[in-house]
Amino acid sequence: MRILIVRHAEPDYSHDSLTEKGFKEAELLAERLSKNKISDIYCSPCGRAKRTAEPTAKLKNQEIRIMNWLTEFQGKIIDKSGNEIIPWNREPQEWSAKQEFYSIDTWLKDNVMSARNVRDKYKWVTDSLDELLGKYGYHRNGVIYSCKENCDDTIVLFCHFALGMVLVSHLTGISPVLLWQTMFLPTSSVTTFVTEEREKGKVVFKCVQMGDTSHLYAAGEKVSRSGLYPEFFGGEGCGPQV
Repeated sequence: MRILIVRHAEPDYSHDSLTEKGFKEAELLAERLSKNKISDIYCSPCGRAKRTAEPTAKLKNQEIRIMNWLTEFQGKIIDKSGNEIIPWNREPQEWSAKQEFYSIDTWLKDNVMSARNVRDKYKWVTDSLDELLGKYGYHRNGVIYSCKENCDDTIVLFCHFALGMVLVSHLTGISPVLLWQTMFLPTSSVTTFVTEEREKGKVVFKCVQMGDTSHLYAAGEKVSRSGLYPEFFGGEGCGPQV
């Protein structure tokens, strides 16, 4: 089985849609994905994700199935000033100093991370992913999934940066804090997981591509930095909303 985790194309946040460049990215992405045998297309309810999925669905003549749990990650934390913020918007000197954040077993034990709804929202997303995989015959036990038959289905999940990293965290057993803070998924990028079955009936989902934008490079289209903070000395970027 293959899981393709796709971040939406370059967003126009004010209209919950795409920029002109974003629509071009979505078309180039569709050309790439249309070469795959896709079993099902799942998508966040957000407009920027749906606009990204539509060209692929049109080329493949397939339905887009909206899943509310694929919307951008809804967990919130409280910062030092008492303001509610998204949990991936933290200064490096804050998260890097806490050893709890380096393990999938301890990242939620931090007082800031556990004070609001991050645990519940993380569990909602990961339980929903496992429920979806169960429909294809895969049932989780730790990071190992059991199955009667390892199928050749390919599913595409159109979503967002932070939500995508929650999916990666669950499939790999890596703390989402490390993924949020040290990795990036460019707009319209594809992150690919495939099942590896070394013992009959037991598989792990192995990441073979992370944040791939080869469809943009092949077309000479610049890779967007949307979602990255600007470099201190004048680089491009547009902050944490993704």
